[in-house]
Amino acid sequence: MEQSITYLPFITIYCFTIDNFIDKISYRSTTKGDRPPLENKLDRIEEVLLMGPGPSCVPDSVYAALGHKTLGHMDPAFIEIMDEVKSLLQAVMQTQNRMTLPISGTGSAGMEASFVNLVEKDDPVLILINGVFGKRMADVAGRLGARVETLEFEWGTPVVLERVEEKLRGGRYKILAVVHAETSTGVKNPVEEIGGMLRGTDTLFLVDAVTSLGGMRVATDEWGADALYSGSQKCLSCPPGLAPISFSTRALEIIAARKTKVPNWYLDISLLTQYWGGRSRVYHHTAPINMIYAIYQSLLLIMEEGFDSVCRRHLDCHRRLVEGLEALGLEMLVSRDCRLPMLNSLRIPEGADDAAVRGRLRNEHKIEIGAGLGPLAGKIWRIGLMGHTARPENVDRVLGALKQVLGR
Repeated sequence: MEQSITYLPFITIYCFTIDNFIDKISYRSTTKGDRPPLENKLDRIEEVLLMGPGPSCVPDSVYAALGHKTLGHMDPAFIEIMDEVKSLLQAVMQTQNRMTLPISGTGSAGMEASFVNLVEKDDPVLILINGVFGKRMADVAGRLGARVETLEFEWGTPVVLERVEEKLRGGRYKILAVVHAETSTGVKNPVEEIGGMLRGTDTLFLVDAVTSLGGMRVATDEWGADALYSGSQKCLSCPPGLAPISFSTRALEIIAARKTKVPNWYLDISLLTQYWGGRSRVYHHTAPINMIYAIYQSLLLIMEEGFDSVCRRHLDCHRRLVEGLEALGLEMLVSRDCRLPMLNSLRIPEGADDAAVRGRLRNEHKIEIGAGLGPLAGKIWRIGLMGHTARPENVDRVLGALKQVLGR
């Protein structure tokens, strides 16, 4: 027994060493041409109709743009494309702001860039909240040391202008921030009217247009927005990874007069200006070259179709969807007068299993729709009609699938 105790560790180590040796010999022998090929998970990706809250379906020409040869980020030919992207974004965002560009990051990077450049410690900031992304704004501003005040509204209903007006009479704010199209609920907020309230004041107007840009009118200059941001993956029908953003001249002046450095080097607009503007460009970061190609192509598609036609297509598909849902006995969450055309929230009917229905749509019909968030989790489904997804045939397909899955 004593010998077993003494030599067992040695035997174990010896066996382990021999096993490893055999494994190495086996590996070496398979690297000479007879090793089985590794499974490539990309080969298993199915074509799924993306009808959730984003990303949206991507047109073939945008996929093709991604596949073009990569240029250097300081290459003159690439800088020409950068300048074209800026001009196209100015057209879609309806602005003359010279600092209009795609931030390298998703829509959340646009939110972060807006606040991190404009907020300094103890700045008074008012956030209007009626969904997830208003709450996220408050979180971001609070992390930067702002004195955040919020005005909250029931999820599924729009911001009430009278309450905003009353709040503004009772205090002065450096920034007022609101979400134009609240993705978590499908509500359109009265951004134009809020901008009118701030006209002639010192309060900066910050607007989240992540879901609305490219699918409905976004009038940056007319609304008096000092910072407005979006995301590439919604109505622009580009893969996720870029955040179009625009800063007014007034906002840039305030950024230039900051008492402290912008606390985020990567999103510092004063540094990005040197890369995205002017005759000579200063290296800041390696831009996602092929993603810039992709958003360039997606913006060209919008301009070729005509912006009015794009907005009309989204609205027509929305109406077709709502009519079909109501014919199935399903109820919309949001009142007709403040519904978004590109994000449609419907109440889950009694007796339906939220996850099971979405699972069957995905597995049997290859359609993705979104679940509810926050207090609406398990209570609504969200159907996206964003960008390239907003087609009558897609509306009919999801209606047919819902009818089958729900047994209606």
